[in-house]
Amino acid sequence: MELDFERCYRAVDSRDQRFDGWFCTAVTSTGIYCRPSCPAMTPKRENVRFFPSAAAAQRAGFRACKRCRPDAAPGSPEWDVRADLVGRAMRLIGDGVVDRDGVPGLASRLGYTERHLNRLLTAELGAGPLALARAQRAQTARILIETTDLGQAEIAFAAGFGSVRQFNDTILEVYAQAPSTLRERRKVTVSEPGTINLRLAYRSPLHAPALLDFLETRALPGIEARDGNTYRRGLTLPHGSATVSLSPADRWVSATLRLSDVRDLAPAVARCRRLFDLDADPEAVDATLGADPALAASVRAEPGVRVPRAVDGFEMAVRAIIGQQVSVTGARTTLSRLIRPFRAADGLVGFPAAAQVADLPDSAFGMPAARRETIRQLANAVADGKLDLNPGADREETVARLTDIPGIGLWTAGYVAMRAIGDPDVFLATDLAARRGARALGLPDQVKTLSAYAGKWRPWRSYALVRLWRAA
Repeated sequence: MELDFERCYRAVDSRDQRFDGWFCTAVTSTGIYCRPSCPAMTPKRENVRFFPSAAAAQRAGFRACKRCRPDAAPGSPEWDVRADLVGRAMRLIGDGVVDRDGVPGLASRLGYTERHLNRLLTAELGAGPLALARAQRAQTARILIETTDLGQAEIAFAAGFGSVRQFNDTILEVYAQAPSTLRERRKVTVSEPGTINLRLAYRSPLHAPALLDFLETRALPGIEARDGNTYRRGLTLPHGSATVSLSPADRWVSATLRLSDVRDLAPAVARCRRLFDLDADPEAVDATLGADPALAASVRAEPGVRVPRAVDGFEMAVRAIIGQQVSVTGARTTLSRLIRPFRAADGLVGFPAAAQVADLPDSAFGMPAARRETIRQLANAVADGKLDLNPGADREETVARLTDIPGIGLWTAGYVAMRAIGDPDVFLATDLAARRGARALGLPDQVKTLSAYAGKWRPWRSYALVRLWRAA
């Protein structure tokens, strides 16, 4: 990844928070790397090096700044936009695939050799998949050290380290402190056992009401709920279940996680960030959309509108199929009936797995036979591994495989690509609400003309679509 020295240095000199997560600033005179907005004194030019990732800075021998916590910065928005191998790999690493399945598992998911994957990631990010996963493990371990009373050995294995010695060495190298010292210096009040409180940083602005309103309108009883400024839902994670409460605040989202297995911390955080679209670059999005006179007033009134994503690709695909040609309220009613057998007596649970849905009796679906069969075929394809609906999936291939299933058209596949796989440039020109919103804003509302007009919103048509929905 090319990093222009002058542009990066200007960002550091002005402490521009917009660049946090895009790159790291390493200072050779101190051996420390920081986020661009670090409040410390701006280092001299001759003492500065720029790295595209924290892992690359760590690999070069630099340790994390204790003041600005560069490992807690928002992720690079580039990985949301890019649909190539590197972008897909970064999304999977963030979800903890390397910790669970190793580099061979990551390479297999992507369909490339380990050597080729390592070569590409090192060229782009200055570090291979192991080093990138190691940097994430260090951050996960620090969170557990500072927010829980777990023993050091428990933390080591929960964060994904292969041994306590590896854990100790990594923490000492990255933070220049032993794990025990980090725990002694913590300022966070430890929560009840099994609960982890943390802050999920984002790039301002964030229009929280738009996010919360969207999710509340579609909330499924027993799985998710909104309470004022807090959104709560159940999660199904690789090692167990969890519940999360997310409350947007200034510059971060307060998250309270209750995990049945602390090894799921990293994937839980990744999915919460994805759900609220926290790694987006709202200024870049709003600059493009605000240049259109039809959207300019909306952008000025509501800066930072995000695309509500998903924590479960299969769940989002089922929602999309049921939502075809029916109202949001009608879809919610049907979905509530479908998941009724899986709801807990109290508390929130994650959406049922594909295999569970495939095994439901016909009477549980409460929908026409053709649609029921579509959901069954989808569930079987996901359960058998023939269809990947995770953020690391190939977007074009996934859309093609979805539309091969009878009953799934381009609207449904596009909706899944936007919300489950995270494509920022989807536009659903046939969507009735989008056409109503376009009409309300004085835009053409015929499918062909609206689709052609939306070309000026590239590569952020998904964000434009959300604004049209709000206008409707």
